[in-house]
Amino acid sequence: MARRDNWPGVKFTLPPTATVIATLPSDSEESELQENWQYTDELAFMDQIIAAFQLLLTLFLGYFLLRKFLTPAERPLRRSVAILVLGDVGRSPRMMYHAESFANNHFDTYIVGNKGAQPIPSLLTLPQVRLLYLPDPPKSFANLPFIISAPRKIILQVFSILETLLIRIPHPPEFILVQNPPSIPTLALVWLVSWIRGSKVIIDWHNLGYSILALKLGKDHLFVKIAEWFEAYFGRSAYAHLFVTQAMHDFLVKEWDLQGLKLVLHDRPPAHFHRASPQEMHELFLRLTPSFQTPDLLTFLPSSTSPTSTPFTRVLSSPSFSSFSTDIGIETDTPVPSQRPDRPALLLSSTSWTPDEDFSILLKALSLYEQKAIEAEGRLPKVLMVVTGKGPEREKYMNEVGTLQSGAGGTEEGWKYVRCVSMWLEAADYPLLLGSADIGISLHSSSSALDLPMKVVDMFGCGLPVCALNFKCLDELVRDGVNGLVFRDAEQLAAQLESLLTHFPSSPTLASLCASLQRSTPIPPTRSLSSFSYERSDASTPVSASTESPTGETVFGFGRSEEWEWCSWTQNWDRLMRPLVLPGVKSNVDAHI
Repeated sequence: MARRDNWPGVKFTLPPTATVIATLPSDSEESELQENWQYTDELAFMDQIIAAFQLLLTLFLGYFLLRKFLTPAERPLRRSVAILVLGDVGRSPRMMYHAESFANNHFDTYIVGNKGAQPIPSLLTLPQVRLLYLPDPPKSFANLPFIISAPRKIILQVFSILETLLIRIPHPPEFILVQNPPSIPTLALVWLVSWIRGSKVIIDWHNLGYSILALKLGKDHLFVKIAEWFEAYFGRSAYAHLFVTQAMHDFLVKEWDLQGLKLVLHDRPPAHFHRASPQEMHELFLRLTPSFQTPDLLTFLPSSTSPTSTPFTRVLSSPSFSSFSTDIGIETDTPVPSQRPDRPALLLSSTSWTPDEDFSILLKALSLYEQKAIEAEGRLPKVLMVVTGKGPEREKYMNEVGTLQSGAGGTEEGWKYVRCVSMWLEAADYPLLLGSADIGISLHSSSSALDLPMKVVDMFGCGLPVCALNFKCLDELVRDGVNGLVFRDAEQLAAQLESLLTHFPSSPTLASLCASLQRSTPIPPTRSLSSFSYERSDASTPVSASTESPTGETVFGFGRSEEWEWCSWTQNWDRLMRPLVLPGVKSNVDAHI
């Protein structure tokens, strides 16, 4: 054997004969030692990078602080806004809609965030919009323990955000709109930038950051306590606070004594969300044909032949063509797609595959529906469950789906009436799929019980009735038996699916819910809204768009009119946000009166 001198990890034993025996490490131990050395070297290298960033950040802030005190301050540029999204811009619909609304009101709009999914098309074409992407953290951070990776990631984020808000945006913006969560480090950074550049900060409270961290670490963890203090301290004061629910407004005002204007701005769907026409459905399912050609689905779905049919639609043959007159007065026979009577029911759920959405509830409900469908002897249809989105628990649950569908590893037979697939859709196809589905399912439970699922807003905008998991403030969006159904557990969800799908596609219960959503379509922009009234957040007395409450604070709100609940995002934003950012300027809605 070749001699190995100075080998780290050599073990020496001293037997009774006093002969020294050297035990050399095995190949696996040698490999582990080399990996440990490499891991230590990587940590040391990253520490050097972090130290360099810290020095650079200190010099960077020192320069701006000196300039703050030694040079005249540049006034913020009127009608300009920086929108900060510490995350994937393309997966932040509310912030993208904000940006679109600001740009349509002639604001120079800078969107600061991470590059990922494609943003909505308008943000790529509007001349007032500029996308300023932040660098992603090194991939090696993902392999580190949270307690090590989190501080390093935050330091890198601090530098990149400050560099963008202080340098890459040439003139101080009039407003900085920041999404919360995440809270760390964004709330402190926008406070600092607003002090240096004189911008007005608007915090859009989507949820509470510390409550999300508590799902991972536990509510009594030291990091969670620190995160809660940080969020409360730096989020307390702002020019304005936006809330996605009245419940969140009430909680934060009471618990954290928020200072500044306050506005409950419920999520609403964009105006282009609508119930898909048979033609749009047919074209969509033709594009999705490759997704339906997996072995599990080929024998489950009705047979189809592109381009005349899909598993859900078909183009009728020439004797059934519809005859109509074109705009220039020429009659023509055109094949019109229609939904197939033998199609399976299309169920849709959008999820981020995170712990605040318990996917096991859906799997259990689908298993119960499978048993009900077998017992129904033809009164219940087959069901295709489509789940959209990406996230950390996707692989785990889709493996469980595969086991249930095949019956592998269990005593029960595989599913015959149910299939479940996961899809990732282009931004343009997502609302079309919502508008083509039969039932939407929301598993959102909220880490704080104070926010509402954006997915349900999108579903309502596309005329899709929803079965939603119940939690504290859900009734601000879903009204049980009116625009959807509310369930507590898998058994109740399975019973609701059975009720809605009995005698599908001619189910009277499902038709009733669909009709309620059709009556609640967005109000035409030319319609006068003068009949709608604002209200104080602490009383039901109608008041103007903004008012001073008995405590002296200024609050913004809107009356709980049934019809207003279903306006579009643009109408809601113009009615509530426009007076906030353009005082004295009438809203676009008022301009139509």
